[in-house]
Amino acid sequence: MIPRNRPVINEADIAQQAGVPLATWRRRDAPAFRQRVESLFPHSRILIYDLAQARACLAGKPIPALPAGEHPDDLLNDQETAAVLGVAASTVRAYATQGYLPEGKTLYSVRVWPRHAIEERRTNPPGQGKGGGRPPGTGTGPRKAHAYENDPRLPTAAAALDAAGDTPRHRIAAALAHQHGGSTRTWERLLAQAGRPADPA
Repeated sequence: MIPRNRPVINEADIAQQAGVPLATWRRRDAPAFRQRVESLFPHSRILIYDLAQARACLAGKPIPALPAGEHPDDLLNDQETAAVLGVAASTVRAYATQGYLPEGKTLYSVRVWPRHAIEERRTNPPGQGKGGGRPPGTGTGPRKAHAYENDPRLPTAAAALDAAGDTPRHRIAAALAHQHGGSTRTWERLLAQAGRPADPA
């Protein structure tokens, strides 16, 4: 996560600022640097750092702390966005391509999305209230088979049903609403849809 859309830097630019080739910097300086400054996406193969923290490290100064807590302007990568929506990271990338999610922006080859946009999409998926569905008067394509078709929360609802045994649906819905946001009633509808048999081809 990039807290509050703060400026960032990658290792190639860090090496350039240090005045050494990237290969030299990685061999000689990177181990000590990485001990002092944590990558903003620690589980990604692409290492990106907070610019202020990187500059402080290069200057031999104390590393400033990052802002704590969640903020609407945080930038999330595909894995973090997937965690918010309750889907797989590959699904997030597909949704961005299909227009279900905003395109986001790319920083050093990492696609990121603002937290507020992802939480808005989670709360109001297409066809669900404000901001959902097609603008009036546009398109005449096929209508959805049901209101929650392609909702990213359906796999989460289906998994909860599979794991719940004899637990009443309203209790499952309340637990999902507490864990993932949204209303209990919305999760009851998602559970109802997830429990329906697939239409025959």
